[in-house]
Formats: sequence, structure tokens, C-alpha cells
Amino acid sequence: MVKAKINDIPVEVKQGTTILDAAKKVHVHIPVLCKHPDLDATAACGICVVKVKGSSKMLRACCTPLETGMEIITHDAELQDVRRTVVELILSNHPNDCLQCARNNNCELQKLAADFGIRQVPYDQFLRNLPEDDSTKTITLVPDKCILCGRCVDVCQNHQDVWALSFLERGIKTRISPAGDINLGESPCIRCGQCSAHCPTGAIAEHDDTRKVWQALYNQEKYCVVQIAPAVRVAIGEAFGFKDGENLTGKLYAALRRLGFRAVFDTSFGADLTVMEEASEFVQRFTHKKGKLPLITTCCPSWVDFMEKFYPDMIEHFSSAKSPHEMVGVLSKTYYAKQQNVDPEKMFMVSVMPCTSKKYEISRSNEMFSSGYQDIDVSLTTREIARMIKQAGIDFENLPEEESDHILGEYTGAGVIFGATGGVMEAALRTAHYFVTGKNVARVEFESVRGLKGVKETTVEIQGAPIRIAIAHGIGNVEYVLNKIREALAAGKEPPYHFVEVMACPGGCVGGGGQPYGVTDKLRTARAQGLYSDDENREIQYAHDNPYIKELYKKFLDAPLSEKAHELLHTKYKPRPTYKK
Repeated sequence: MVKAKINDIPVEVKQGTTILDAAKKVHVHIPVLCKHPDLDATAACGICVVKVKGSSKMLRACCTPLETGMEIITHDAELQDVRRTVVELILSNHPNDCLQCARNNNCELQKLAADFGIRQVPYDQFLRNLPEDDSTKTITLVPDKCILCGRCVDVCQNHQDVWALSFLERGIKTRISPAGDINLGESPCIRCGQCSAHCPTGAIAEHDDTRKVWQALYNQEKYCVVQIAPAVRVAIGEAFGFKDGENLTGKLYAALRRLGFRAVFDTSFGADLTVMEEASEFVQRFTHKKGKLPLITTCCPSWVDFMEKFYPDMIEHFSSAKSPHEMVGVLSKTYYAKQQNVDPEKMFMVSVMPCTSKKYEISRSNEMFSSGYQDIDVSLTTREIARMIKQAGIDFENLPEEESDHILGEYTGAGVIFGATGGVMEAALRTAHYFVTGKNVARVEFESVRGLKGVKETTVEIQGAPIRIAIAHGIGNVEYVLNKIREALAAGKEPPYHFVEVMACPGGCVGGGGQPYGVTDKLRTARAQGLYSDDENREIQYAHDNPYIKELYKKFLDAPLSEKAHELLHTKYKPRPTYKK
């Protein structure tokens, strides 16, 4: 342990603790801009400088460990002047268009400027007028708003191991760009949006599709329907002042109807359906030896994109089941349209997702048009739907709760935990156990697959047969699992796992690239707990016991993995080049 003083307040922390973290322990706030709790300190901005009594040096608190006997000064007139000058210099290279910026009122630089009371900048403004890059149609890169903090580069290279972003040139010409100075759409980018989730300014933001949705809602010829993903309900409240992780499903249903949607569905219903198809696939491969093991889950489009680019040799191990929102999308324009006598050509399906890559997924292959039309017309992020609710003047906080349209909206506890890492595996195991034994597992919680550990490896038993499973979230962790499988297969050995769940974003969908800004592990945990609490409180916790799922198969799909189910609920994969030519 290290004993020291911060602003004359005694503090005792573990050796190696930074001055920044030690200050938090004694409730002293040191301003930062480049530092994010998920990422290693880069000390790029210099705003967190502090003094040590007896030394003329200024230390950067984000990366300097506290040492025994140190007496730290975090605030005085000189430090305030230095920090103010740093902010002013950053602003001199930053556009003055806050009112048109995607991060207006939610920008870390804007907040610092307000905190320091900066009303004018004493330096000439120097802007490079670099072009915007919207080539992915999922995230938009605005390099003139980049403050060179390095967060996006760190998360893309070191956490996701995608290497789509890098710094180009040097000195005052330094800028953020895809490697090779190509468009983001031509790069290895997998559209996960973690760069935008970690950017402190408006330099990277989601591609905004809200105007398309408004135009559809105002069009009397359109029959607008909507679905919400599990992770959205436990994050949307952050935009309206609710406590972290609070489940606001009922309010969200009500808000969507007030926006003008004719029917409100729930992607958790699609998750129950995904469980039925994926669990059936697993039982075929594991019990009946039809197909190769391990079976790897597929709900995450960023992971699908990554696999097709970097691990095409794993395609035969991939579940062919579509993601839950795609299943709800195709069923809305087939099953629901038929039941309600609605012309599917006039239907406009919107999915509200925690994710930016769903914007890519809705048109990624021909299978996403299985209804005869584009199954999902627009995919919005949690941030976008929050803006729409505010634009519509809806008093979200005091909104009475409503229910979904049950035909494609009634879900079980298994469906809702899809939003947390390990949730897909847990839900699938519940139903796989039933398919093998004919009985529901006595204890529904598989604690070994829960939590934020990057890779979780365990073994569960079904009717005496051990099933080796792995759960990985964050692409860097996913690669560890895939490489173990690849090495075993190359050596002619039995693979280390039978069933694998992967998610591109840390924490799974609760930490998705389209969720409200400011995500940390504490926030991911609160959001996940909101989903697990919903699961515990559901009357039904098994996907195969959902009465609306049973009715769907009886009336329309016949059975899991049937010809009809394959036509509508499954997809295909193909190798893709890492760089577009």
C-alpha cells in the first residue's frame, strides 16, 4: 500500500494506483479529456496535470502512479491557467458548430469549455477542412472534430484488433484516418461503433437515419411497425435521467406508439425464436453428429463481418440462424402481415438496436430480403430513438406503461438476456437441455457464463454428457477462442469447445456502439443486471415454452429447421476481402 496526501487529505491506495484514481478515492475531481476508464492512459491532452510539493514539475495524473510520501496539489491558480490554455489551444483547432454537432450537449470538450468559462479563444483558429467520411453508412468520421486523444485508435487496434483506424502524418498535420488514407468503407472496419462510443467529441458518430423514419411516420400510405432490442430497454433511461440499468420496457412501448408506429414488437421474441433454431442446430451437431463442432453463435453482425474477413475458415462452424431482429423483420412482412391483412409492400419496419452495425446488417445479403422486400427498412440506435422521443415532445419520465403487440412481442426470460454477454449461451442451453431430455433444467441460471470476464470457459452436463462451452466478448478476446479452435483443428485434434458464443462489443449488446455515451464496466454491469432481473421476474423463462412461439411454428413455420424456417430464418456466409479494391 502507498500512503500520501492529495490537497492535504491523507489517502492510502494500492501500489501502482495512478494519482487520478487516488484522487477519486478522496472525492477530488481532476479534469480529463483523453482518458477513458476502458482504455490505458495516453497522456495525450495534458489537462490532468498536477503538482508535487517540493518539485517544479507538473505530472500527468492519468498515467503517473502515486508514491509514498507524495503531497499532491490538484488545483491552484497556475494549474487552472495551464488547463484553461490547453482547452483554448484545442478549441483553436476545433470547429465552432456545436449546434449542428451530433454530440451537442453530450460532448466532453464542450463540457470542459463550459466548466472553465471559456467565452472566447485568444488564438487564431486553424481548421484543415478535411472531408467527412460516411462511406460505411453506419458510423460517420468527421476528422476536423478530432482532438487527437487516441481513444478510437486504441479501442480499434488494441481492444478490437481490427486496425481500421490510425494516425496519419505528424505534428500539426496529424489526423485520424483509416490506414492507407482510404475510406472507412474500404478498410477492415467491422462497423461495431466502439470508436464512436469512446470518442469524446463529435469526430465519430452514428450515421443518422432518423429523418427517414420521420418521413415514413408522416406518410399516410405507410404502415409503420417497430421492434426494440433487449439491451435498449435498460439503457434508454440514461437519456432521460433514470438510474443506470433501469428497465423501461413499458414506457418505451408507449413512447413508440405515441411516435406513430402502428404496431410495437419486441426483438426478445426474435431471440426466443433464435434460441429454437440455434438450439436445434446444436442438438443436431452434438447429439446426432450432423455437422461440425463447435457451433458458433451469430447474433452479432460486427462479429459476422469480422469472421467473413479474418476467419472465413470458420464459416462451416457458424450457426446459419439470422439475428433476432432480422427474424422479427421477416416475420412482420410475412406472418404478421398475413394475420392482420396488411399489404407488406406498404409496411415500414424499424428496428431499435444498441448497435451501429445493425445498419449494415439489414442489407448485407439477399437473405435479408426473404419476405420479398427489405425485411427491415431502417435500424436506429438507442441514441437515435432517444432523440426522436425528445423531438416529439413526449414526457417519457411520466409516461404510463403499455404492452407490446404480443403476436411478435411476447417474450420469455431467455429472450431478454440476449443483451448481455453469455445470455445467448445461457438461453440456448436451457432449450438444448429440453430438446435432449424432454425436461426443463431445474435451475435456469448458468452462473458460470455470466459476468464481464473477457473469456469464460466452462463445462456443463446434459444427461451426463459434458458440453464444453466458451463465451467471448470484445473482438480481441474472440480471437483467443478462435485461435484455440483453429490450432486444434489444424492438428487433427478434437476442438476445445462444443458450443461458442461471441459478441463484438465489450459486455455484449449492453455495451453496444449505439448505446448512450459514457459506458464503463460499472454501467455495463448495471445494464446487464436490469436484463437478468427481467428474466427472474418473467412468468416463463424458457424460449420453447413461449405460447406465441409455439403458435408461430404450428401455424406458419412447421418446426425448427424446417424448409420454411430455413427459407425465412436462416442465412449464408461468404469470405470477404479485408480491404475493398
